[in-house]
Amino acid sequence: MTCAPLHTRIPVLLYHAVMDDPPAWIAEFTVSPKEFASQLDAIVASGRTAITVGALAAHFAAGAPLPPRPVVLTFDDGFADLVGPTAEALAARELPSTAYLTTGAITPGRPCLLPPAPMMTLSQAPRLEQYGMEVGAHTVTHPQLDTLTPGLLRRELREAKVVLEDVLGREVRHLAYPHGYNSPAVRRAVAAAGYTSAVAVRHALSSEKDEIYRIARLILRRGHTVADIEQWMAGRGAKAAPYPDSLPTVGWRMYRRARAVLNGPEFAG
Repeated sequence: MTCAPLHTRIPVLLYHAVMDDPPAWIAEFTVSPKEFASQLDAIVASGRTAITVGALAAHFAAGAPLPPRPVVLTFDDGFADLVGPTAEALAARELPSTAYLTTGAITPGRPCLLPPAPMMTLSQAPRLEQYGMEVGAHTVTHPQLDTLTPGLLRRELREAKVVLEDVLGREVRHLAYPHGYNSPAVRRAVAAAGYTSAVAVRHALSSEKDEIYRIARLILRRGHTVADIEQWMAGRGAKAAPYPDSLPTVGWRMYRRARAVLNGPEFAG
């Protein structure tokens, strides 16, 4: 395996909540509004051009042109800040992005494995597009997809897609795996459900040779700083995809599958 050269490395950033006082369960993956603004300013200063996941997937699928130095910003779950101050901060800097919504978490009264947190609502999803955000699916209940039975897997993928398409009035083509958990079987099911791309986590930079059904992302934690953003914008600070799963990753998947047989579907987080 050879590493992608610096000039072909593509930072795909994964944000969750942007707030000052997050619930404890998501605090590690939350950045403050002040830090978020500084990180966005660093992205702009880097000279990178922000694109959506859809644009990146079109490049992988059919060779659609990319800007010389692209960057992709993604947001998972659908926390309450997304449809207000977070979207406004992105729009003010003319930074397009992609939001992946967990439909069960943003639909009042719908069962979901995602713990309680301030969330946007499903009816607000069209507003994200008004801010220039692309909307994708993040399943219904946020389970560990690679531990589900084939029937439950199909339901998570298809129901989330249909629900979002109904409220948006257009096709939803892109998916994010909860906590990045996927497998060859999951990726085949995602394609069969009609999605044209899927993002994982992988804690790595993407590249022009990355895999369209497990695009690598860099997950933002509360300890990350502008210096980390600057490193990633320079194509440094992380390895580059694609690369095969490590033995520990495969072993962890097998363990989680065995646990799911005993306990049923579990929260991916």
